[in-house]
Amino acid sequence: MCERLICVSIPEQQLALLEEGVATAIYPVSTARNGSGERRGSGCTPRGWHRIRIKIGAGLPLNAVLVGRRPTGEIYSPELADDHPERDWILSRILWLTGLEAGFNRGGECDTLRRYIYIHGCPDHSPMGAPLSHGCIRMRNRDLLELFERVDVGDRVFIAD
Repeated sequence: MCERLICVSIPEQQLALLEEGVATAIYPVSTARNGSGERRGSGCTPRGWHRIRIKIGAGLPLNAVLVGRRPTGEIYSPELADDHPERDWILSRILWLTGLEAGFNRGGECDTLRRYIYIHGCPDHSPMGAPLSHGCIRMRNRDLLELFERVDVGDRVFIAD
């Protein structure tokens, strides 16, 4: 069994997949516009140790739209975006995170799982390498599909500031 770890660097806006301690993939990401933080309602990306609690979207087509962690049957397009300018697009796949540090990113007003913090896809024209999300970690869809196939529920995630 391969030891896997996802490391997200908020300052570098980068996600690295480490297998047996070696970086086997590096992807640009977009974390929270509001910076790092753990509090509910902050719109910040939580720091520290997490794990993948649930993988959602296996088998969905590229750019499938998810709302409330369920596929809507829609496929993202510029026309769909024009029809729904208020949406924060969650596309293709979701890796739903849960915090592992009680009182920091787990439990109470700082619970990553209850804050619905994901690693997820977003429209391909969305900038990577710039903090623009509402707290989640956004990835390009093809990058996310590749990562999704390489990780398992229970794999650890470290988010560094």
